[in-house]
Amino acid sequence: MSVTTAHAPAGQREFFVHEDPHHGHDDGHGHTNNTTGIGFWIYLMSDCLIFAILFAVYAVLGRNYAAGPSPADLFDLKLILLNTFMLLFSSITFGFAMLQSYKGNVAGTIKWLLITAVFGLAFLAIEIYEFQHLVHLGATPQRSAFLSAFFTLVGTHGLHVTFGLIWLIVLVFQLRKHRLNEANQRRLMCLSMFWHFLDVIWIIVFSYVYLIGVVG
Repeated sequence: MSVTTAHAPAGQREFFVHEDPHHGHDDGHGHTNNTTGIGFWIYLMSDCLIFAILFAVYAVLGRNYAAGPSPADLFDLKLILLNTFMLLFSSITFGFAMLQSYKGNVAGTIKWLLITAVFGLAFLAIEIYEFQHLVHLGATPQRSAFLSAFFTLVGTHGLHVTFGLIWLIVLVFQLRKHRLNEANQRRLMCLSMFWHFLDVIWIIVFSYVYLIGVVG
């Protein structure tokens, strides 16, 4: 934007503003993409802090059973291992969706995203079943500090997966309508980072909460 002045007949100055037609738009060098990427990384770092706090709380309270059941009494490692594979497979299928997007294949991208959604829904279904089973056994969050920390940590991760699935379904509709335009490619990349982030968090949950809780 530039400003020029001109003299009016009465000796007054008039100001003319010239707008740059490219002002506020991406200049083709990826500035918009970089800003979105940096912003999303900041969000992921804030999410890391949230989970770090929840892991720290579990580390402090995870042995306080209040004469109630312990992890070895409650957790079915075979079921949890199956659930872990559901989330791992969903990350693999999301990778296939990204490969199809790089090739410009909209149909292939949508297909693999929907397969990812199926694995994600299976993960949530098993987690909900586990929670219902624990409540049926009387192992509610009010029973002990251990169970309060457990339900908060695992439930927070489950909520993130739920939000990720909603985001994924919305993105599928956007892909059908707008194809693989620049905005959808950017959204797909952000969702990919978010989904793989949840995968990493769950591996830590499985190892620290379930595996060490039962075996250790």
